[in-house]
Amino acid sequence: MIKNFLVSVVLLFSVAVAAQTGTSSIYSFYGIGDITFKGSLENRSMGGVSVFSDSIHINMQNPASYAGLKLTSFTLGATNSRTSFKTDEETGKANRNSLDYLAFAVPISSKFGAGITLMPYSSVGYNIMDPADNASDNDEVYKGTGGLNKVSFNLAYKLTSKINIGIDVNYGFGEITTTEIVGQGIQFATREKNISNMSGLSATAGMMFQSKLKNKMDVFASLVYTPESTLTLGNTRTLAIIIPTDEGDIVQNEREIPVSNVDLKMPSKIAIGGGIGIVRKWLVGTEITFGQSNFANRFEDIQAATYENSQKYSVGGYFIPNWNSFTSYFEKIVYRGGLRYEKTGLVINGKSIEDKAITFGLGLPLRGTFSNINFGAELGRRGTRANNLVEENYSNFSISLSLNDRWFVKRKYD
Repeated sequence: MIKNFLVSVVLLFSVAVAAQTGTSSIYSFYGIGDITFKGSLENRSMGGVSVFSDSIHINMQNPASYAGLKLTSFTLGATNSRTSFKTDEETGKANRNSLDYLAFAVPISSKFGAGITLMPYSSVGYNIMDPADNASDNDEVYKGTGGLNKVSFNLAYKLTSKINIGIDVNYGFGEITTTEIVGQGIQFATREKNISNMSGLSATAGMMFQSKLKNKMDVFASLVYTPESTLTLGNTRTLAIIIPTDEGDIVQNEREIPVSNVDLKMPSKIAIGGGIGIVRKWLVGTEITFGQSNFANRFEDIQAATYENSQKYSVGGYFIPNWNSFTSYFEKIVYRGGLRYEKTGLVINGKSIEDKAITFGLGLPLRGTFSNINFGAELGRRGTRANNLVEENYSNFSISLSLNDRWFVKRKYD
């Protein structure tokens, strides 16, 4: 029964991920798109802080956390994203629904924990009209879809009573399709279509530390390192004449243009965090992530963007009035909040693209179980109107379901 349920959910999730457009950001034009994965909803609601190991919630940002699980856990999350775009001359709006992740984890023993995760890691999704400045020129339309997905296999080990270590092995796969149409709406428009098929392996190592202080509070520390990896892109490019009709566009004289395949170097990252609190009561933590700048565009003829070292600063935490209350349901609710600032590493027209947000959320326990439903919101701003760029103001509303129980336990009595 459990096996059939999991297989069905994974298949449905895989089909939905392949079909979805997970972003509407103009900046997803560059590189492998907008990095949409920012951890589980529980961590995301705290500004991205992931410095502690929860006994029932899956922490997908640090593989060492799986050694702290006490129950078998299954979780999936989804987000509705609303974005408004502003330039010095134009405004626009977009609305997207996306599946964020699906994860399954199990404590193998008192020392080992393991899991598997499927997630959309990056996403491309834009539709831009560039109207002609005068009658002698043609309107241009730019469209992009697709992205990079990842499946991760996780293993963690409790090294000591205070230290957990873990590793993720990741396989990335996906496809990005971009088109440029010159002369949109006229009888004989020109279309350039680019397709990149992506695949590659990567790994992430993590460590977590937790210890009691004399005043009964807990201190937490975490370290996550992702070494540089290679993502292979098989690129194709075609040119064609487009004739618009009521039934759709007719494609004529399509021919392939030689273009090189690319091995993209995915930059290494290191995240260091710490926090203090009382387990099942409250926590305040912070986390800093640094990434290298050795990234590149999918095609050599994209010249507008360059890359620099990325940085992300997160601060956040949670509060539970009384997790074991027998009289008040509201005292068992988990209240989360946080702040996030990110220098994305993307530089356009000499301007660094920044992303900043405030986050908050609620964890609602399901009566009589260890499972819960989580709600989260993220209000942020990315980009700028300076240097002829686009400012994106977004609001993300997310929901996740976390099912936690003692599975795979042999019954003494039937």
